[in-house]
Amino acid sequence: MRVRDIIYGALLTGLSLLIPLAFGNYLRVYLPPFSATLASHVPVMLAMLVSPAAAMLVGAGSAVGFLMVMGPVIAARAAVHMLFGLAGALLIKQGRSFRTALLASAPIHALGEALVVLPFGFTSYEALVLVGIGTLLHHAADAVISLAVASSLRLSSFLHARARQV
Repeated sequence: MRVRDIIYGALLTGLSLLIPLAFGNYLRVYLPPFSATLASHVPVMLAMLVSPAAAMLVGAGSAVGFLMVMGPVIAARAAVHMLFGLAGALLIKQGRSFRTALLASAPIHALGEALVVLPFGFTSYEALVLVGIGTLLHHAADAVISLAVASSLRLSSFLHARARQV
């Protein structure tokens, strides 16, 4: 892994920790047994653009952050971020678009989070419908935010490169 990728991964991991620790109370929607923290998937989604290893690192950071704030059930759900982040990053590495990677990783994310809560005593309905569909909707919302941030960063990079030419 290149130094640049490690630095981007570390910065995004810091953000994945900061969102639940510092902003969770403001961005969290909690409708038991489902919970969602708006923008919590954005760091791992952006890490897909860096590398598969960075996506896994950021997903692990997210799990640690949620373990500290919300406990083991939410942390187990957040650990699924490593899987869907890896899947999306591998698709991007194959030449697929960011949008395609976000779309293709959504079912992995939703099904993963639904299955991971079953050992914690969730009913099939709670796991598949509330957690699974809730995660799918949350993934979609964070994907829109991620697309906007990525687009903004590309524009910023383009403008920065043009400014050096002047």
